[in-house]
Amino acid sequence: MDPEALWAPAARPRRGRPPAHSRAAVTAAAVALADAEGLGAVTMRAVAARIGAGTMSLYSYVPNKETLLELMIDEVGGGHRLPEPSGDWRADLRRLFHEQRAIMRRHPWLPAALPARQTFGPNTLAALEYALTVLAPAGLDARAGLEVFSLLSGFVASHVTHELAQEQAAHNADNAGDAGNTAHAFHEAQTRYLRSPAVADAYPTVSHALTEPDAAPSPDATFDRLLDRMINGLAGAG
Repeated sequence: MDPEALWAPAARPRRGRPPAHSRAAVTAAAVALADAEGLGAVTMRAVAARIGAGTMSLYSYVPNKETLLELMIDEVGGGHRLPEPSGDWRADLRRLFHEQRAIMRRHPWLPAALPARQTFGPNTLAALEYALTVLAPAGLDARAGLEVFSLLSGFVASHVTHELAQEQAAHNADNAGDAGNTAHAFHEAQTRYLRSPAVADAYPTVSHALTEPDAAPSPDATFDRLLDRMINGLAGAG
């Protein structure tokens, strides 16, 4: 894969009949398909069908599925809404990674797609530039800033994957039609188990940690708390 060729501005079409579609339209169709049915549903044939094109004609816009995935990742990365850096690097980092979480929740396939990414497109570079700019007051050099960005992005992807899996499990339980199988019923049963003498006596610290009231019961509050710990730890701040 040639990053220069992939991210170069599209060439002006030659004279003659204009192309029926565009690379942007193909990418948008692939993103919509992944949003609706998951990343596994994205095939060249399925994307071609979605835009009303023949499968072979799709290759004139995108040479292969790997390239299409690069385009998809960068396309959704354009969803960041970031103001000018405020000078408060912690607040600016929180804003950036809250935006990342929102993007990943809108596009649940994205965390699983990121490890396969081979290059950085313009939208990804814009987010990275923002991160390195806001980190400058923290006294980190560029290499350390890259590491912070990578580690925090990995944390957000992992956290969102866990969030979505938990939400899906709760949804499935609540729709099972069995009152004893709801997410609430499972939580209650889990708490009883962890507080039972067999567990609490053998693993008292774990039992207490897993059954004490949650200081941040909402998903947003939990994410805030964990993100703050990550930012403070990675930046060497108190």
